[in-house]
Amino acid sequence: MSNTSKAMNGGKWITISTTISTLFQFLQVAILARLLDPSAFGIVSISTLIISFFQIFSNLGFSNSIIYKQESDQKVLSTLYFLNLIVGAVIFVIIQLTSPYIISFYHEPKLSGVLQFSSCYFLIVYFGQLYLFLLEKELRFKSVAIIDITGTIIGSAVTIALAYNGYKELSLIIGSLVMQTVKVVLQITFGVKFFVPTFAFNLSNIKDHLRFGFFNLADGLLGFIQSNSDNIFIGGMLGVKMLGYYTIAYQLAVFPTSKLNPIILQVAYPILAKMKDRGSDLKKSYLKILDFISYCNMPLLAGLFITADSVVPLIYGPGWDKTIELIQVFVFVAILSCLSHPLFTLAFTKGKPNLLFYLNLATLLVKIPLVYWLGTNWGVMGIAMAFLLATLFNLIGNFALVHYLIGEFLNDFLKNIAKPAIFCFIMIAIIYIYKLFIGNYGLTNTIVEILIGGLTYAALTLAYKLSFTEIKSYRQALQ
Repeated sequence: MSNTSKAMNGGKWITISTTISTLFQFLQVAILARLLDPSAFGIVSISTLIISFFQIFSNLGFSNSIIYKQESDQKVLSTLYFLNLIVGAVIFVIIQLTSPYIISFYHEPKLSGVLQFSSCYFLIVYFGQLYLFLLEKELRFKSVAIIDITGTIIGSAVTIALAYNGYKELSLIIGSLVMQTVKVVLQITFGVKFFVPTFAFNLSNIKDHLRFGFFNLADGLLGFIQSNSDNIFIGGMLGVKMLGYYTIAYQLAVFPTSKLNPIILQVAYPILAKMKDRGSDLKKSYLKILDFISYCNMPLLAGLFITADSVVPLIYGPGWDKTIELIQVFVFVAILSCLSHPLFTLAFTKGKPNLLFYLNLATLLVKIPLVYWLGTNWGVMGIAMAFLLATLFNLIGNFALVHYLIGEFLNDFLKNIAKPAIFCFIMIAIIYIYKLFIGNYGLTNTIVEILIGGLTYAALTLAYKLSFTEIKSYRQALQ
């Protein structure tokens, strides 16, 4: 099977997985928004923030280095495996010891139980993580999809059941741990054919992986601070309830980019890693990825922008109106972010994760002053605007690095993105006219707005971008 066929087949399975997982997670949030107070989401958001921070240290970029180096040496893999387990145990202890200081900073006693449960994540996840990396390296995306779907379904069911039985914010944490446990069991089951740990632990065997991971770790630290400085500020200064509103708005607005883009990038990286020395092919592949991401993400985000005022009350119920303006700002953040994502694949393919570190450092120096100044003067909306401005700065730097790695591409990119942008403007205009003259609120109007938008964008795409012959060829590649 050719690399293109493997990519198409892998994309099919990851698409199926992501669609099912997204539907269950979306359903989970919609149900929990009616059962839990915004402050509960704020508390869990802080816990997630802490876990995300320590995840940076946990694999040291080994996922990328294993794929980049096409690593298969069992002694090297065993050393990486046991190193991850050790680091996970150390992180668990650190969270347990530092939780009183975290609780004191946020002035929220409920964080105590949440952090204690959350830290158990690090005692679970690393038993199976290396197997997941190997499945991706071997392009076994069907197995990856089955793992993700099964874990998500079981985890969501447990979360909702616990929330109904009064576990409040702990329902989200325990459900997440159950989901991860299921995934670990399946990762080992599917991946054991590629790796069985041996009693080998020699750090000198993994020098190249550690060297590769250094800049990845540094980039991860800066990326975390850069991406979460707004959450840190809101939680510490404005309280967990405002953080709950902010979190729900952010999650809904970035849902398309956070779920659709990994389908493309997860499949693309192992493929691109095999053509890292073929510059012209790499440039064509990057532009194709960027083009595909634009066509997938932009209509969803444009539709969310114009329908947010009717979608939010319908999905989350009363009491969440404060999220509507935030969602409309985050739509633009998500559009800029999705255009930035392919650089990560390109940088790791070229073996230059240090470029991501420098980009995040520059963005951090811009974002933190903006968050503090705009947040102090305009509250949570000011912080959202700071996030948008920092994301725009990041995209400009991102494109400069892409130019450095693959040469001139901007003219081709602008030609490619012009069509989806115009299609989105037309779609927004038609939905706006419907809302203005016929109706805005309620289930029926919301469904009609979504159908109008989807059909408009699809018709324009078929007429001016994608022919039925191309669709047929893609379908054949998936079979």
